[in-house]
Amino acid sequence: MSFKVLVVDDSSFFRRRVTDILNKDADLEVIGVAINGIDAVEKAMSLKPDVITMDIEMPLLNGIEAVKQIMVKAPTAIIMFSSLTHDGAKATLEALDAGALDFLPKKFNEIAKNTEDAGDVLRQRVKQLARKKVLRTARASTFRSQAVAEGKNKVSHVVTPNSAVKITPQQNASFRKSSGKKYKLLAIGTSTGGPVALQKLLTQLPEDFPLPIIMVQHMPAAFTLAFANRLNSICKINVSQANSGDILKPGHAYLAPGGKQMIIDGTESAAKLRILADNSERIAFKPSVDISFASAAKIFGGKVLGIILTGMGADGREGSRLLKSKGATIWAQDEDSCVVYGMPQAVKVAGLSERSLALESFPAAILKEIQHG
Repeated sequence: MSFKVLVVDDSSFFRRRVTDILNKDADLEVIGVAINGIDAVEKAMSLKPDVITMDIEMPLLNGIEAVKQIMVKAPTAIIMFSSLTHDGAKATLEALDAGALDFLPKKFNEIAKNTEDAGDVLRQRVKQLARKKVLRTARASTFRSQAVAEGKNKVSHVVTPNSAVKITPQQNASFRKSSGKKYKLLAIGTSTGGPVALQKLLTQLPEDFPLPIIMVQHMPAAFTLAFANRLNSICKINVSQANSGDILKPGHAYLAPGGKQMIIDGTESAAKLRILADNSERIAFKPSVDISFASAAKIFGGKVLGIILTGMGADGREGSRLLKSKGATIWAQDEDSCVVYGMPQAVKVAGLSERSLALESFPAAILKEIQHG
C-alpha cells in the first residue's frame, strides 16, 4: 500500500519537482496538486491524502490559513516548506501552531549537499508522518472493535484509548511519588514535532521553576532565535537562545542555536555555556542532543533529569547513556503522543528511560519529581 500525498504550491516548477521526487518511492503516490490555499483545503477534503506538503506564501489563501482550515475540515499530516529567513521562521512557527507537524527548507541545497540526498530526506519525512497516521488509525479501529465486542457482552463501560488498558492511580504520572533525588539541571532533547511539544511543556512550568533548563531542538540556524523569542513571549519562565558565557540560572531555559553545538562548562555550582561552531561531517546533528547531554553528565553527574521528546532518529541515546551511567534520571515521551517515535524509542529500547510519559503529563511529573510546589 502506497501513502497518498497532496502537493500544494503556487509554483508549477516546484510542484513538478516535489511530485517527481516523491513518486520515485514506490511507497509514495502524489494523488493531486493544489495551486493555492483554497484549492488545498478543497482537495484535502475530496482526495483525503495521508500527507500534504504545503507552501507558506500563496495567493488567495496562504499556507498558514490553509493549515488552520484543513485541521478543522479534514485533519491531515502536513509538512511545510519554508524559507530560511527570520520572516520564514516566524511564519513556519505559526503554521506549526496551527497544526502542521514538520517543516523543511524550500531551497533543496539547504536540506543536503546534493539533490538526491535532499530527495531522500523529503521522502523519509513524508513517510514518517504518513506511518504515524496509519498507526493512529489502526489503534482507533482496535479500540472501536473492543468497544463493540464488550457492548455485545453487556459490559457497562466504554473502552477508550485511555481505558483500554487499566491504569492504577499509582501508575499515573500525577500520583507517582518523587524518587527523592536532588537535581541541578533539566535537559531536554527533541526533533520532529519538538517545537509544539516544547511549547506545551514549557508554558506549564511556573515562574519560580527552581532549575536551569537546556534544550536541544533540531532546527536551522535561522529558526532558533525566532523560536526562543516566541517561547519567551508565552512562558512564565525566561527563555533565550543560548550564547557563549551564559551562566545557568534557575527558571531560565536555554535553546541551543541551530548549526552549532551547546556545551556546559565550569562546575556544578558555577556552570556556564559554551557555543561551538561545528563544520564536522562526522556529527550529523547541529545542534546535537548527544553532545549537550554528554557535557551535562560531566558537570552535573547524576543530578540531571533528562527528557527525550518526539523526533526522528536516535540522537540523544548515547548522551542519555552517559547521563544514566552517572546516576541521572532519563524519561521519554510515549509513542501515542509523539509526532515521530524515533528518539524516545531509541532511548527506551536501549533500556535507558525509567518512564514513558504522554506529553501532557510531563509538567506535573517534572514538578513532582523535583519536589517543587
